[in-house]
Amino acid sequence: MTTQSAAVRRRRAVAAAGAVSAGLLVLSACDKPTPMSTITVGSDSVSSEATCYNDGDALKTADLTKCLRDEDIDSITVDVDETVRFGVDPEIADEGWTILMNGQPLLAEPLKKTYTTIPGSVFFNAQYGAQGDSTLVSIKEGEKEATGLWSFKLKKDD
Repeated sequence: MTTQSAAVRRRRAVAAAGAVSAGLLVLSACDKPTPMSTITVGSDSVSSEATCYNDGDALKTADLTKCLRDEDIDSITVDVDETVRFGVDPEIADEGWTILMNGQPLLAEPLKKTYTTIPGSVFFNAQYGAQGDSTLVSIKEGEKEATGLWSFKLKKDD
């Protein structure tokens, strides 16, 4: 074996070790995806990761308020005669979850199941706090303190 081929092998080994190290660094920088929630109306669905998520720890009130004001959220069109279906990952259901309409609880008790339905007319009814042709609907994880928030905009179908 020549000195030149040994040097080439050494450079390849160093390059390979560098590539592995860089790959591990990139992987360690990735955030773990949050659980998903989904809203379905008829045959249309929209799914989202959390707008705010604290991996089981309570969100600060200021963070929660900021998240409820987030404008970069998914939307879905709702016919008032349709049923709106809410689905959450099992880990959200295990913690308990509540549907918020414009920041206010829509249901009296947190849910522990992964699925529920609500008539579409509720989301555009002034009796429930609706105003205009769109409503901010959020799923709040946590029975007492919020540990995650998923938000969607429901737009009234004309």
